[in-house]
Amino acid sequence: MPPKRTSTSEVPAMTQAAIRKLVTDKVAATLETQAATKANTNNPNRNTGPTGTPVARKGNYKEFISCQPFYFNGTEGAVGLICWYERTELVFSRSNYAKVNKVTFATGTLTNDALSWWNAYAQPIRIEQANKITWTELKRLLRNKYYPRTEVRKMEDEFYNLTVKGNDLKTYVRRFQELTVLCPNMVPNTEKLMEVFIRGLPKKC
Repeated sequence: MPPKRTSTSEVPAMTQAAIRKLVTDKVAATLETQAATKANTNNPNRNTGPTGTPVARKGNYKEFISCQPFYFNGTEGAVGLICWYERTELVFSRSNYAKVNKVTFATGTLTNDALSWWNAYAQPIRIEQANKITWTELKRLLRNKYYPRTEVRKMEDEFYNLTVKGNDLKTYVRRFQELTVLCPNMVPNTEKLMEVFIRGLPKKC
């Protein structure tokens, strides 16, 4: 009899070593991308003056918008907020804008409820003072407003119980990657990341 053909929809058997390599490679690629982004942002040779002194471009809002940042209106949920963070930081990295403009330009992409929230925050201290907060502080404020602890717990519960549904390994991997960003405290290191990933895979019969 001819050998039984395996359906392409079935999850192939994976050894512990293969799984470990898969996850480790993914983590390494992510860390490499983050390092490259940071290097581009902090590279002292990217824009220098006549004496070699780094010169940060101030740019203008029109240039910033031309790089196509995402807009955030406050209804996109945690995933939407994370996407907004990442896209905005990518635009900063490409444009090498001076830190003094980061909050001013970033809040220019807030709309609807998110814009109302920002205006309410800025009004008591005046917009000029509000724009002086750091990008890190702005992210913290937005996270507290639109990614509250109750939603964090739901995400953590989902992450802890995440498993492959049927044979849909692709969806599992995609959601796993999203949750590693949304729940960073649950995967503090590579070993924990691999442990959680392996736990959600189908058990061998």
